[in-house]
Amino acid sequence: MSATTSSDATVSALFEPVTFGRIELANRIVMAPLTRMRAGEAGIPGELIAEHYRQRAGVGMITTEGTYPSADSQSYVGQPGITTDEQAEGWRRVAEGVHAAGGRIVMQLMHGGRTSHPDLNGGRRVVGPSAVAIDGEVHTSKGKQAYVVPGEMTTDEIAASVADHVAAARRAVDAGLDGVEIHSANGYLLHQFLAPGSNRRTDAYGGSPAARARFVVEVVTAVAAEVGADRVGLRISPEHNIQDAFEPDHDDVLATYGTLLDQVRPLGLAYLSVLHHEPAGELVAELQRRFGGRLVVNSGFSTVTSVAEAAQILQAPFVDAVAVGRAVIANPDLVVRWKHGHPQNELRAELLYAPGPEGYTDYPVHA
Repeated sequence: MSATTSSDATVSALFEPVTFGRIELANRIVMAPLTRMRAGEAGIPGELIAEHYRQRAGVGMITTEGTYPSADSQSYVGQPGITTDEQAEGWRRVAEGVHAAGGRIVMQLMHGGRTSHPDLNGGRRVVGPSAVAIDGEVHTSKGKQAYVVPGEMTTDEIAASVADHVAAARRAVDAGLDGVEIHSANGYLLHQFLAPGSNRRTDAYGGSPAARARFVVEVVTAVAAEVGADRVGLRISPEHNIQDAFEPDHDDVLATYGTLLDQVRPLGLAYLSVLHHEPAGELVAELQRRFGGRLVVNSGFSTVTSVAEAAQILQAPFVDAVAVGRAVIANPDLVVRWKHGHPQNELRAELLYAPGPEGYTDYPVHA
């Protein structure tokens, strides 16, 4: 299948509308959350970030880059936050620009947990489910440094983090975003609790699949109660085994994520987003069955999703939309290009994390 076969039913399905809770999507192409590190030291989205997202408003829904819900949870230099009034005002301008262009945008709330570092989070305590460091180095304002051993979160700290997620979600919705996505994937804090490779606890938050899922359930439930479940999505990445959040036992994965989804199903969330190497495979199908609602999928990192691949994935009866990353970075008008078979811009990977507009807002649209 080529991009020129846009009249084919399997491709045209990408351009059909769909509703996630109270969020109405004009098509089934979702912009994946993409770390770009352009928010400066204060974590405030400026006009450059607003322009970047506005340019990409043609997708059915934009998911913002991971945004820290508390000052201690920052994991990247230049990462945006949603902890202050100034940050919220920056996001208000982003939302206004996207809406003026006819788009929809949700904020991904991302607590880094043990992926953070004192030189990233203002010298604050780095936390995780257990006192187990990631094997490797993190980029800080002072260069690469070894990951620190996190402090094992106390039950009071867990409760405080739930409250931080709730406050961040309220700020985001009050700033005009269409909803929030709870980041429980890719080796960040909530995923760290789910994964036995990073969660060595034996209390109520570890030691069994149900206990490892408890923190995520508490965060999702509390956020849904605050802003409405129909504004809330959840992102997971079972078996991704990234940032040492190892999940080597398939049966344990199914038990953990199945338990998680069984418990959040009654909430009626807007959607579930799953990153998995088999996005239309048996595990994802079973997780959608346990969830019972709208499903967004994508296949992984560092590959450019093609229109043919996206259309093929969407043929699975349990998939409602496809999350696309690098192709949306390089093509702000990706929906138009896919729909009409136009050629695509090449991604300039060396500029993904560079400061300024180059490789960020200067990709051309099709004439």
